[in-house]
Amino acid sequence: MTAQSSKTVLSLNSEAVFSLKDGINFKKSPDDGKCYIIYKENGELKACKNQCKHQGGLFIKDIEDLDGRTVRCTKHYWKLNVSTMQYVNPPDSFTQDELDVVMTDEGGLQLVEVIVWDPWLADPQDPQELQEGEVTVTYLTHACMELQLGGKKMIFDPWLTGPAFARGWWLLHEPPADSMERLCMADLIYISHMHSDHLSYPTLKSLSATRPDVPIYVGDTSRPVFWMLEKSQVQLTNINIVPFGIWQNIDEHLRFMILKDEVHPEMDTCIIVEYKGHMILNTVDCTRPNYGRLPHNVDLMMSDFAGGASGFPMTFSGGKYTESWKADFIKNERKKLMNYKAQLVKSLQPKIYCPFAGYFVEAHPSDRYIKETNTKNNAEQLNALIKKSAPGITTWTPKPGAVLDLALALMSPSRKAITDPPSGTNIYKDSWDFDLYVDELNRAITAEIFKHKSWIQFYYIWAGFKNYDLVVRVIETDEDFIPIDNGYNYLVDFMDLSFPTQRPTREHPYEEIKNRIGVMRHVVKNGLLWDNLYIGFQNRLSREPDVYHHQFWNHFQTELPVTGPDWDLFLQQVPSHQRSAEPQGIQTESGSASTLS
Repeated sequence: MTAQSSKTVLSLNSEAVFSLKDGINFKKSPDDGKCYIIYKENGELKACKNQCKHQGGLFIKDIEDLDGRTVRCTKHYWKLNVSTMQYVNPPDSFTQDELDVVMTDEGGLQLVEVIVWDPWLADPQDPQELQEGEVTVTYLTHACMELQLGGKKMIFDPWLTGPAFARGWWLLHEPPADSMERLCMADLIYISHMHSDHLSYPTLKSLSATRPDVPIYVGDTSRPVFWMLEKSQVQLTNINIVPFGIWQNIDEHLRFMILKDEVHPEMDTCIIVEYKGHMILNTVDCTRPNYGRLPHNVDLMMSDFAGGASGFPMTFSGGKYTESWKADFIKNERKKLMNYKAQLVKSLQPKIYCPFAGYFVEAHPSDRYIKETNTKNNAEQLNALIKKSAPGITTWTPKPGAVLDLALALMSPSRKAITDPPSGTNIYKDSWDFDLYVDELNRAITAEIFKHKSWIQFYYIWAGFKNYDLVVRVIETDEDFIPIDNGYNYLVDFMDLSFPTQRPTREHPYEEIKNRIGVMRHVVKNGLLWDNLYIGFQNRLSREPDVYHHQFWNHFQTELPVTGPDWDLFLQQVPSHQRSAEPQGIQTESGSASTLS
């Protein structure tokens, strides 16, 4: 599985090599139109793909770069120093993958990409004829699909009830009434990653009450998918962690393979399912699945499409973050994502394509502003764009309960291969049980630990992030992000992990984070990742200067300790005379005291 090959992606003759100027050179391949960057300094050459490692945007010359070494991504304005292949904004984030520069005897050059062998080519299977009804795909909701594969039923990413990301995301589509029953009858379940719109503990709690031993498969990511299973008290007894790029044989006809994402290898995965030689590719939320190498001409491909799965820029304020700037940015981002997905589908040439994993809504009344500003791509528009550029690809815009019969779809495009839900089916949810889940979060507000301000130091020492030049102010707020009189308002200096009462006198980057009190305390109490706050739109942010601190956010969103804070130990360490006393005030920068009653 580790065999490698190489591929020449760009060739320049001696004249073209001679014409390369010192500094940055952009070159396009006449064969496939792909772009590359060649950096020349003192006769030495470096090269890379013109593709940002963050989310695949194209680089252009950075007009603020005075040394001629930096390019700027057109998607999120990330900056790459091509002389070192290090990203400089955000700092300390990624390293760009280099291409080998090979000089020819004639004075030309070749840019060579090392390619890891495609693992799905191991033990290839010739496609066998399928019978009508033998392979069906039923859309349930969001990223949840049920696959009938001969005598086996496989389900992807079951999020069927409750919210995701604390209380920020809610299901847009109403799952079929028998969805939970279908889940409990599954022969195997694939969960792509730990985000709660894919790993839904409210859903799994209902599943475990009926079928605790259902086989669940996840990839062997460095951050375990089920890292908080014990704390969740969900009783699942048959979780299988499988290595990447290895076929997992279920029966004589069915097998699957899990692949990881290049950008987020610690978390994101995707899957190839094969039945009788017919492949179904589900890239889920991967930014660059399997380092950009995916099988071509699969029978069915599914991917995310919508965008909007981030707090940026809706939750930001100050500086350039005016409402008009946000609207323009979101519009441009969604258009870029739409074009990228269309080009990806066109390049892979699946027989059928289905956009999914984007059907969520910020339904809670408190998040009306997010719902109105966080516009998302439309699946029908994406499919229309694909049909225009690649008319040979069949597209499917799914509705809850709709069924695709793969045999019929492959026999003839004119056959009725998709069965829509019955007339009158409720496609969109019109009610959510807000109180049940919001009340659960808010119960953390009165937890004993928050009566003692020393929880702050205990928590951030547990979190383990330090030796980084960043000062953060955290402010507890009400539903409307107005600071609460008796809420905590404190500073953390991550340079030395201290908790000053005023901002340090040294020059320093600064970030202010306002968090809804119930969600923040729930996250702290349970040692959860800050994705619940950031992706769930439960905070508001401002920063000076306007720089994304990758190390800070990456740590609190993906690298917090797997074992939560030991609050029992904390309470034991609190002096006994303080346990029943009124909590002490916390000094704010203005010198006023913030207390909890």
